[in-house]
Amino acid sequence: MGDDGHGRLLVVRCQLGEREAFHELVHLWHDPLWRYVKGMVGSPDTADDLAQETWVAVMRGLPRLRQPERFAPWLFTIARRAVTDHLRRTYRTPPTTTEVETETEVDDRDAAVLTALEIQAGLGGLPPLEREVLLLFHLQDLPLAACAEVLGVPPGTVKSRLHRARRMLRDVLVERGYEA
Repeated sequence: MGDDGHGRLLVVRCQLGEREAFHELVHLWHDPLWRYVKGMVGSPDTADDLAQETWVAVMRGLPRLRQPERFAPWLFTIARRAVTDHLRRTYRTPPTTTEVETETEVDDRDAAVLTALEIQAGLGGLPPLEREVLLLFHLQDLPLAACAEVLGVPPGTVKSRLHRARRMLRDVLVERGYEA
């Protein structure tokens, strides 16, 4: 996402009340944010609304962000809350988190094979947990530790979720006629 020093400086400039800096921050992060939200909710209109909601929350919360270099995980945590609230309002069902995670190594060949386009094509066929971890890790280039922070789970859980998600994604793509 560009170099971290620049991002940190931008956040600090925003905290000092520089309007121009906030526009730059939005310019830098709006696309990845929107892609993540759209990947989670499916509808571009809903994604627009939720991204907007996220930016409003960011504007309010920015002065209190103690570690400017942690902007990315913080941003996606806010976005994730907006998505979760939206899905809860839409479906009115309690979220289930009864999954057993197993420690598995993430195979790097898997990662190389999955292009962003394939991921986009297959995401719709995945359950929310798996879809989300792929969105964060592959489309946003967030490191594992940052993904873990956003998702509120240990890095080992992110690894095993990624492993499972990639396997499921491959199956979905094969089913739809992409080459395995």
